[in-house]
Amino acid sequence: MRALLLALMLLAGSSSALVGVFAGAAWAVLPDEVLDDPALEARARELSKGLRCLVCQNESIDESNASLARDLRLLVRERLVAGDSDEEVIDYIVERYGEFVLLNPTTGGANWLLWAAGPAMLLLALGVGVFYVRGRSSAVAETESGLSEAEQARLRDILKDG
Repeated sequence: MRALLLALMLLAGSSSALVGVFAGAAWAVLPDEVLDDPALEARARELSKGLRCLVCQNESIDESNASLARDLRLLVRERLVAGDSDEEVIDYIVERYGEFVLLNPTTGGANWLLWAAGPAMLLLALGVGVFYVRGRSSAVAETESGLSEAEQARLRDILKDG
């Protein structure tokens, strides 16, 4: 088994990426964290998947091995054992750590501005592009008027001398 794992790591070229695949959520939650009640444990795992590890920032606390992620997993389980609903657990953690702890932030409050900024910037860029293209197409093209009579005479003089 170890030889197969070593071969896979060598084939992948990056041992850390492959270790991350194998050491994912299965190894992040330690046996001493698991609740005795399977229903509560399932709820805890589901809630943990939606909470961001504040150390790793791109992983949920269910996947992270950071000590803060462990503390948050234990906090989720404590609140569930205390009888809190899923919403109450999330609200409690958001109250303590802010909305950044949510992997999918809400669209309420001031966050609507962040959610709307991308599409608004796209529409603004399209408007500027249309305005620019229309302006270019309706612009009067400069015509080449050629040389004036005086310039042509001067050019002939220069060419004769050269």
